[in-house]
Amino acid sequence: MEPRFVGPGPYRATRLWNEIIELFRAGMPLRKHRCRFKSYERCFKASEAVDCLHELLVSNQNFGPEVTRNQTVKLLKKFLKNHVIEDIKGRWGKEDFQDDGHLYRFPPSSPLKPYPKKPSCRKEVIKFPDWNQPKAGTSQEHIPVKSVTTSSEMWYKRHSIAIGEVPVCKHVFRRELTQTHIEEIWKSMTLSQLQKVLGLDSLDEVLDTKLVNSTHIVQNAYNVNKQGIVTLEDKSKELPHWILSAMKCLANWPSYSDSKQPTYSGFEKDVFKTIVDYFGQMKEPLLTFHFFDVFVSVLGLLQKHSKAVEALQISCLLLPPENRKRLQLLVRMMAKISFNKDLPPLSESVQTRTLMVQAFSRCILCSKVEMDLDELLAAKLVSFLMDNYQEILSVPSTLKSSIEEHIVHLQRVQIKYAGAETGASFTPPSFCHQISTDEFEYQRATGSQEPLAALLEEIATNKEISVKDKKKKLKQFQKSYPEVYRVRFPTPETEAVLFAEKNKQKPPMLMWALKKPFQPFHRTRSFRM
Repeated sequence: MEPRFVGPGPYRATRLWNEIIELFRAGMPLRKHRCRFKSYERCFKASEAVDCLHELLVSNQNFGPEVTRNQTVKLLKKFLKNHVIEDIKGRWGKEDFQDDGHLYRFPPSSPLKPYPKKPSCRKEVIKFPDWNQPKAGTSQEHIPVKSVTTSSEMWYKRHSIAIGEVPVCKHVFRRELTQTHIEEIWKSMTLSQLQKVLGLDSLDEVLDTKLVNSTHIVQNAYNVNKQGIVTLEDKSKELPHWILSAMKCLANWPSYSDSKQPTYSGFEKDVFKTIVDYFGQMKEPLLTFHFFDVFVSVLGLLQKHSKAVEALQISCLLLPPENRKRLQLLVRMMAKISFNKDLPPLSESVQTRTLMVQAFSRCILCSKVEMDLDELLAAKLVSFLMDNYQEILSVPSTLKSSIEEHIVHLQRVQIKYAGAETGASFTPPSFCHQISTDEFEYQRATGSQEPLAALLEEIATNKEISVKDKKKKLKQFQKSYPEVYRVRFPTPETEAVLFAEKNKQKPPMLMWALKKPFQPFHRTRSFRM
């Protein structure tokens, strides 16, 4: 059985769980073993199970080569607890699996997990202000521009070329956008972009959008310092000074200096343990329980680096500001420690990078209800965060620009045409706005040239109209728009090319070609009856 890549979408953790169970049952060698003078068919040793499952996880693109043997043992403990495996006496339900020679076997049936049924979450409809209603005390009479109807006949008389009827238009007086309106626009467009990047038909299965705080999104986007770190309005939610000092100490080792800092052997290990203990006692991970399914779904995009970075950028923008700031500081510290060759090893048996992932993955991502693969999934996500933290934990500039442009568009006084709906969709239609006289003259001189030139070219190359009609239309166009006409036909010769085939005269026929060769006169005898 070949491993399959499990992409983003709902119930990804459950799908991965079932995938690993099927692969493990199909790939685990079973043979006869003896234990205490008794033979057991189709079983395996615990150490053999660890070898097989570890190789399977390392080679699986859903998890990768950073899975450790210790993590594999923990997963096999969960297998024993959930009756994926049992000992040779049929016992299961306890996490007493060890990497030793005890014998285990598969139960008769495969305990694949059913997909949970979540309560359906209705899509949240963002209520925009009613742009068509003016403010109290303001009437449409005060608007300087009146509604004007221009028919095609009037247009034809004026320009000689009718292109259609111009509908009724009027100014749309819009209310001033409040901070609440702006925050709701940020929330709606951010979630819309996240859904697009994940490639999902709906976010309902991975996120309850009603629990997304629009104020948090705006604060994370604008309340940042020069380093891109979130600045908190509520200073009581800041990290304690002694934790910040400890994190700076290891992140900038050995350049960070403090007069009160001790210099005994093993000091850096004690500082690291202090940081691990502080983040380990948190009641909720930094990515929060609510966003667990979203981040697990993002893991399905890791093969597409740019999309994975964008999805994580947007997802991290949804976090509470205090969580986002702690995540920024923690992941930056982890990355600096991992690449700091001057820092003494913090563990004798584990590499520094692996130690960072093992120590902090659970305080960054875990499920509220104990999940069977949350540790492996968290390790995968944290490794990717460490490698790309500068991009991921910055504000997505493209999204920010598009939202700001949309807000500016909504704040303009606009012209609404009859039958058109404004403010109903996120992709705003184009409207007119007032410009200066100089800008109008410039646009009239340059902006109108291109469509007129296209219209002239269409008339010139149209083979369906007769020569007489074509000449008539060209003459009308030349009279109305002489400058555009002169650019296309600078000389009479260029205009004559259009009618070259029709005006081409046949060469004069030679007189001698029409005459027969000279023949002598022959008298004919007439016969009388």
